[in-house]
Amino acid sequence: MTTFTVWKFDEPDRAEQAVTILRHAAAEGLVKIIDYAVVVWPKGAAQAATHHQHESTWRTTGWGAFWGVVIGGLFLAPVVGGAVGAGIGALVRATEGTGIDREQLETIRAEVTEGTSALFLVTENGDLDRLGERFHGLRKWLIATNLTDGEQEILLETFGGGGRR
Repeated sequence: MTTFTVWKFDEPDRAEQAVTILRHAAAEGLVKIIDYAVVVWPKGAAQAATHHQHESTWRTTGWGAFWGVVIGGLFLAPVVGGAVGAGIGALVRATEGTGIDREQLETIRAEVTEGTSALFLVTENGDLDRLGERFHGLRKWLIATNLTDGEQEILLETFGGGGRR
């Protein structure tokens, strides 16, 4: 099953630390990484900084588009007054059918703030409970979505460079 997860950390450097743990977990077969992105929002910074890493060589730039839509819509768009609601609305339309809903997007936007970081993941066949145990001590918080087969196909076709391979 494909899963979209966001692990929020209470320190700006923790998501980067979690990537190292994630890679070890993948090497041990605990999870298959499709792609991930890191959001770091240091104290005093006007906005978050992001980067992503393609873990699967057959995926194309579609994942960059996915992270650009999701992370750009959440953290790089204007965040004042009615613009927040409009931005989330546009983001909901862009991710329609992927299993990522308005409530999750609003929660992510409200929780990942200045002084925090987040690890955004698209994984397959993972044990999120065991992965969370690996992040012990990193003061984390999880938002998870298990995608249906139809949502998975839409997500992969729209952003992953095609269906399963």
